[in-house]
Amino acid sequence: MPVCGIVTHVSEVPALSDDVAVLPATEVAVILSIPRTRVHQLIKDGQLLGLRRNDTTCIPADFLDGNAVVKGLPGTISLLRDGGYPDEDILRWLFTDDESLPGTPIAAIRAGRHREIKRRAQAMAF
Repeated sequence: MPVCGIVTHVSEVPALSDDVAVLPATEVAVILSIPRTRVHQLIKDGQLLGLRRNDTTCIPADFLDGNAVVKGLPGTISLLRDGGYPDEDILRWLFTDDESLPGTPIAAIRAGRHREIKRRAQAMAF
């Protein structure tokens, strides 16, 4: 797996630690059976979040479930973006442990608790 640190479209400050598994956009395109340019469009549209590591656009591996984007993730991203959160902060929040969950928001979304996470995101955003 390539070493993919810096968030695209936001700033030069790393939002995720290097131990978060990421996939290059080209690999995500193969997994989702779409062109690489469509992966970049999904990032632009807020269906996914991307970051840059070693000059490569990457997507956290936890954002995918088999050959699809994790159910509930795009809606959560949209809620937070609409609430004024930059992508860097959204990435950081998704991968930060929350004792009240327990675990991280992305782990809860992957476990099928996306409605709970969307409610939390909505409360944070407004």
